[in-house]
Amino acid sequence: MDSFKGKVAFVTGAASGIGLGICKAALAEGMKVMMADIEAPVLDAAASDLSTSGDVGTVVCDVSDPIAVRRSAEATIERFGKVHLLCNNAGVSSGGLIDGAEPGDWDWVIGVNYLGVIYGCQAFVPHIKRHGDGGHIVNTSSMAGLLGGMAGWGPYNSSKFAVVGLTEVLRQEGKESGFGASVLCPGGVATNIFDSPRNRPERFGAQVSDVAHDLDLSEIEKGLDPDVVGRLVIEGVRENKLYIFTDPRFKKTLVRRHERMMADLDWSARSEALTSVGAPGAVQGG
Repeated sequence: MDSFKGKVAFVTGAASGIGLGICKAALAEGMKVMMADIEAPVLDAAASDLSTSGDVGTVVCDVSDPIAVRRSAEATIERFGKVHLLCNNAGVSSGGLIDGAEPGDWDWVIGVNYLGVIYGCQAFVPHIKRHGDGGHIVNTSSMAGLLGGMAGWGPYNSSKFAVVGLTEVLRQEGKESGFGASVLCPGGVATNIFDSPRNRPERFGAQVSDVAHDLDLSEIEKGLDPDVVGRLVIEGVRENKLYIFTDPRFKKTLVRRHERMMADLDWSARSEALTSVGAPGAVQGG
């Protein structure tokens, strides 16, 4: 998308944090915005604050509920006619060691962070294909979806890795269907994601698992201004970037991760198991 004026954005997790930042940036570009969030009072307050900035609508939506997402899509199309920019941004966080996180913790985090992205795409991609104006999808992952390795954060990291993989698939599908796709991978951003259990639906049970004890949340919460992230997202969509990063300092860490992958690929090529059967890529006599 290189033109935003007059087009429509649908943003989940829109009442605060990165979602609100995206809404502000979209409105500044002349877009109409449907703000979706599970937290009705905060959503109404945020929309009221933005009402002088452009055409804003709201819909209460639990993205872990596919029926709620589909109804939100219908309400958005009824209000604005079309949707061009889909931002599957809603996210939650829950920690816990693999032998400590309860099934409800996994179901909730995956339900919001990953299935919520899937439900959003299923609700809006057919519409974007039909209207023929093109469009773009932005799915919010995390640097945790590329680096991993944080003990005690299995549910969160797993869900964020899944979002990266899904978005890469969407990118390829969009080439055939006229839409773009980006995955937002934030570092530390000043949001209230670590307070997300306040909105945990009863069907997932009570919050049981603790966040990892060795992570300094106070430093993360001092992170980048979400409004800056919102502007970065719009810039990334305009440039049709696959990955949108908020913290370039992670480059060295990503390089080290991929260097380890390359080293282990080289080890595999010389492994006894593969060389003994002449497997493709195996190095004989290595």
